[in-house]
Amino acid sequence: MGKIVAICNQKGGVGKTTTAVNLAACLGALEKKVLLVDMDPQGNASQGLGLIEFEDEDIYDALTWAENDELTLEKLNGVIKNTEIEYLKLLPSSTDLAGIEIELVNAEAREQRLKTVLSLIQDDYDYILIDTPPSLGLITVNVLTAAQSIVIPIQCEYYALQGLAELLNTIRLVQRSLNEDLIIDGALLTMYDSRLSLSKQVVEEVQNCFSERVFKTIIPRNVKLGEAPSFGKPILLYDILCVGSKKYMELAEEFVEINYV
Repeated sequence: MGKIVAICNQKGGVGKTTTAVNLAACLGALEKKVLLVDMDPQGNASQGLGLIEFEDEDIYDALTWAENDELTLEKLNGVIKNTEIEYLKLLPSSTDLAGIEIELVNAEAREQRLKTVLSLIQDDYDYILIDTPPSLGLITVNVLTAAQSIVIPIQCEYYALQGLAELLNTIRLVQRSLNEDLIIDGALLTMYDSRLSLSKQVVEEVQNCFSERVFKTIIPRNVKLGEAPSFGKPILLYDILCVGSKKYMELAEEFVEINYV
């Protein structure tokens, strides 16, 4: 059975989508069967894997089918897209997903909708990674309910830990009432600049906050990482020799060590 992992932080601009796309791509390069689920209505993860135009059907439709008992494996597989990496597939998003928050408010088993969708295909993959929106609404709660573990990207900047207490509180609430098996794989430090003493201070603060649950791999600031999404490619295909590509491959290898399937 595949491991479902949420890439989550309600703070925007922390490298969340960059991590979701590139970790998924590097795991695929390691010949792990990976599905990246884009649960952000902005659809940036979908675009980062080359899906420039929104599809007729996406994760929003799958969630709607689940509510109306119309979800089948055939229909769900019809929404899943191939990518340039053989072992990596994508369940895309679109702006339609923004409306699901309102639709879920009075829905039955509203927190379980994504879990229902992924249960049909969980055995088909080694890892299912989920990119989340920068908020703690019902979409994110659905993701945390479906996931078995969480990776929390944290940028090495002044406001790095702002709002982190709120995220950890949400995780505890989900653990208590919806998903008692949910664990934190670790915090991932991103946008690290070795020239800045501030970056080093943030690293120390995060290590103090999360103790041993911090990835050894630290993702540096890298121009190529910022350029790759505009070409619809993960960093591995955009510039395999750049430092960003090397670090995300190191992260994938470290990730596999703690999430062996």
